[in-house]
Amino acid sequence: MSDRKKFFWIAAFFLTFYFLPEGNERVLAGLAESVAMMSDYAREHVLLCLIPAFFIAGAISVFVSQQSVMKYLGAKARKWIAYSVASVSGTVLAVCSCTVLPLFAGIYMRGAGLGPATAFLYSGPAINVLAIVLTARVLGLELGIARAVGAVIFSVVIGLLMAAIFGKEEQVRQEGFAQLPEEEVGRSLWKTVVYMAGMVVFLVFANWAAPKTSSAFWEGVYNLKWMLSGAGLAVTVLTARMWFSRDERQDWYTSTWGYALQVMPLLFGGVLVAGFLLGRPGHEALIPSRYVAMLVGGNSLGANFFASVSGAFMYFATLTEVPILQGLIGAGMGKGPALALLLAGPALSLPSMLVINSILGPRKTGTYVVLVVLLSTAAGMLFGMMFS
Repeated sequence: MSDRKKFFWIAAFFLTFYFLPEGNERVLAGLAESVAMMSDYAREHVLLCLIPAFFIAGAISVFVSQQSVMKYLGAKARKWIAYSVASVSGTVLAVCSCTVLPLFAGIYMRGAGLGPATAFLYSGPAINVLAIVLTARVLGLELGIARAVGAVIFSVVIGLLMAAIFGKEEQVRQEGFAQLPEEEVGRSLWKTVVYMAGMVVFLVFANWAAPKTSSAFWEGVYNLKWMLSGAGLAVTVLTARMWFSRDERQDWYTSTWGYALQVMPLLFGGVLVAGFLLGRPGHEALIPSRYVAMLVGGNSLGANFFASVSGAFMYFATLTEVPILQGLIGAGMGKGPALALLLAGPALSLPSMLVINSILGPRKTGTYVVLVVLLSTAAGMLFGMMFS
């Protein structure tokens, strides 16, 4: 960071607290919610979500060859393969918008094309099978189906548009990867697959939430979550010890640490700001929740756009968007804005925007956010006209 940027952030920090009306009741509520949200985030998402994701990202950068990533997700890969893999990733990874970030950084930095990488970035938290089933059961079959179909289509459309808009820059970037020498692979592919699968199994099942509706299948999976996640962890530890050298494991740890240093400070800062402004579900912060409910009634363009923007900046832990929407719909939220928030909210948040910016830069990040908001607004308008 340049000295000018450092001075800017120091000055902004100073001015914020210099003019902060610390005695104001709403400001005090925002500060309390900021601390409370950070506490919830630390307890619920760091140990079992973020840390496993960092280890997976580190493993991708060390053990997955650049040629393999480029073959299936690079600019020269067959589009139907690249986007098919990227667009359905959320059915496997039941993660939130923050947990997917280290995984996105891992494949992007290993040579994945901008289009497939951003399709993965969107689909990871958006296409969560359990969340879609819960949406259908609690909010109605139409919203559940619309969310599933919209999320898959959005991931592909956003990826294709990002690739088209930044085509020239992406071509230069891919040429740089193509000039890298071939990497020697010292073990069979299946060993790397088993090792990676163990980490993914741990990440998925360690974070498997209790079902909020009666379902024998989901309840059965939940009852077995620690057995399944323990099996995944055991596979990871054993395969790492048997098939990888000490130097390779050290490279893995170093890469994991690097991702953590890049992502976690921005995430923590974003969570504090989001808590200060919006608070947790059911708790008041600086911006009163009644304003949000008042602005998303009906199916106007303004209501859908506001719902999309609000969803993009709010932080949703996995599955929490459903009870939040249930409360907003009860307060008068229209069906169109509800879908718009469902399509924009889980895939984006203020903390995730800060991290995406550190990976892609402001132009690509801004474009990605705008595409998510505009597509969500359009989908909400269409859905509202069809089912209101």
